[in-house]
Amino acid sequence: MTFLIIGGSGFLGTELVRQATAAGLTTAATFSARPGSAPGVSWHALDLRDCGRIEAVMAEVEPRVVVNATSGGADWTVTAEGPIRLAMTAARYGSRLVHVSSDAVFSGARVHYDESCLPDPLTPYGAAKAAAETGVRLVNPGAVVARTSLIIGDRRCEHVRAVHDLAAGTRAGVLFTDDIRCPVHVADLAAALLELACGDLSGVHHLAGADAVSRHELGTLIARRDGLDASRLPTSLRAHSTLPGALDVRLDSRATQDRLRTRLRGARQFLAPGT
Repeated sequence: MTFLIIGGSGFLGTELVRQATAAGLTTAATFSARPGSAPGVSWHALDLRDCGRIEAVMAEVEPRVVVNATSGGADWTVTAEGPIRLAMTAARYGSRLVHVSSDAVFSGARVHYDESCLPDPLTPYGAAKAAAETGVRLVNPGAVVARTSLIIGDRRCEHVRAVHDLAAGTRAGVLFTDDIRCPVHVADLAAALLELACGDLSGVHHLAGADAVSRHELGTLIARRDGLDASRLPTSLRAHSTLPGALDVRLDSRATQDRLRTRLRGARQFLAPGT
C-alpha cells in the first residue's frame, strides 16, 4: 500500500512521514519549497494550484491513500480550490483521501462543536477551509474530512516557538486569556490520521485534544514543560483586540475517539513536565 502525503515537509506532514515509514508503509510525499530529509521517501514538488502537476504526481506515485496535510493560509486558490482539485484527481485514480481541516470553520457562537455542526466561519482562512470541506465531500464522497485544532509539538511548532520568543522578550505580542481551543499533540494527530487512512470510515471527523485551554494557559503549559519562566508571558483579552475570528471553539471529538484506537490526549497531559 502506497501512501502519498501532501505537504510532507511541513510540521504535521513531517510527523506523518515519520510514522508512515516507521510502520513500514511505502511512502511518497510532496513539498512546495524543498523536500524533507526522511530516508526511503520519494519526494515530489507540488503546487496545488497546478492541475497538471497534481495529475503528474498522482500518475507517478499511484497511491492507495492520499493524506492532504497542507496549509495555504488565507490563499483561496491553495486552501479552498487546491484540495478540491486533489479530491477530484484522487477519485479518478480510486485513491482513498483524508483531508485535514480546521476548527477555524466555526464562529464560536455555540462554543461546543461536534461533527454534525455546519461551518459558519468568520475569517478568510476559515471560509477557505469550509469551502474546501464542501468541495472535497461533493467530488469525492468517500473522503474523510478531519477537523483539528492547534497542533503542538517541539520547537518546530510555531506555537511553541512563539512562547519561547515571548518568554525571552525577543518577540512582541500577547497570549490571550479568553481565546479557547482544544490543542492536540502532533504525534497523536498523525497517528489518528493514519488510522483513519487505513480504515473504511468516511465523512467528517474531529481530531482535537481532550482539554479546552486558553492561549495563555497553553503558553504556560509549554513554558513549564520547557523550563521557561511562565511569568514572563504577556497576557491580554482577545475581545479587546481588533483581531478577527472566533473566541471560544471547542471541538467535540468523542464520537470519532470512540471509533479509534489512537488516544487524543489533552494539553494538560501531553505538556506535563517530563512527558
